[in-house]
Amino acid sequence: MIGFGLSEEQQMLRDTAREFSAQVIRPAAEHHDQTGEYPWEVLRQAHELGLINGHIGEAYGGLGLGVLECTLMAEEAAWGCTGIGTAMEANTLAQCPLIVADNEAINKEFLAPMIDELQMAAYGVTEPSAGSDVQGISTTARKVGDDYVINGQKMWITNASVAKWFFVLAYTDKDAGHRGMTGFVVPADTPGITIGRKEKNMGQRASDTRGITFEECVVPSKYRLGDEGMGWRLAMSAFDHSRPVVASAAVGLARAAMEHAIGYAKERKTFGKPLYAHQAIAFKIADMAKNIEAARLLVWKSGWEIDQGRRNTMIASMAKCFAADTAMQVATEAVQVFGGYGFNTEYPVEKLMRDAKIFQIYEGTSEIQRVIISKEIFSRR
Repeated sequence: MIGFGLSEEQQMLRDTAREFSAQVIRPAAEHHDQTGEYPWEVLRQAHELGLINGHIGEAYGGLGLGVLECTLMAEEAAWGCTGIGTAMEANTLAQCPLIVADNEAINKEFLAPMIDELQMAAYGVTEPSAGSDVQGISTTARKVGDDYVINGQKMWITNASVAKWFFVLAYTDKDAGHRGMTGFVVPADTPGITIGRKEKNMGQRASDTRGITFEECVVPSKYRLGDEGMGWRLAMSAFDHSRPVVASAAVGLARAAMEHAIGYAKERKTFGKPLYAHQAIAFKIADMAKNIEAARLLVWKSGWEIDQGRRNTMIASMAKCFAADTAMQVATEAVQVFGGYGFNTEYPVEKLMRDAKIFQIYEGTSEIQRVIISKEIFSRR
């Protein structure tokens, strides 16, 4: 039996997030976009409502929500502002390798405190010369006694300057290729860590994006996630959990852009009739609506699949790719509906267009998602 209705709990979670987004996130969005100030106050309120870290298990004081439930909340937060939404959801990607590795001692030390108080974390994989090509990273971790010494640089790291700890992927055996990668939890106050300047990005300016340098950074062996060589699997499996959530944020942005376009098409008149009465405009909005609906269904299925304990890699990549492309397309068309006003910073769709582009880039570009999808298709034959 197939059903698309939400449970009472799921509806409550979505309604809570929707109300919070309307009353707290959206009113703060312009300020944080213009100043680039990190949205600590918004995050504090979100944390109090349980809108952050919902996927941390009950054993560590969390709600233990499924990925599907997290997508419901992420769509609403992104509807308010994807920059603030990214700040809220950045913990998801950093925490997922820990959740997958399931080391009780590590999770008690690093995940449990995030329920009691607002703490942020960061996922440290991307490097200046290694983005989509994760195997191209150069960061190393050499074993010295009971410790590991990490050296290398990470780039475009969300939450870099505000994180209490990082998930760091490094080579412990370069000759072994991806099987020589190992994951570590690295406290942010560890000596040898240097945080770079805040990057001035096109959009999502509330998000804190910086480089990180590790120089002779000593990390105890107890902070290694799994055995040596398990880092690649942990880093990639995190995406199966996080990509549906990122895709749902793209849906939230697209929905906001469409709503603005609909509102403007009702108010603005040309040639003696409302914009929406012109087929050229009506069809643009019709395409927005159908693609948003399709993207959301992909998001829900990708979240539901992994919540059922099944591998969701292909459908998660489909959701991420389609939702990202949809967000960019809808935001661009919303600007077109607004005409010259859409190009002006005093109108909301200009920001949405700037914010949308990153969805086609971070957590795996749209091109990489197509690579994954095609590999999944042919590996099953």
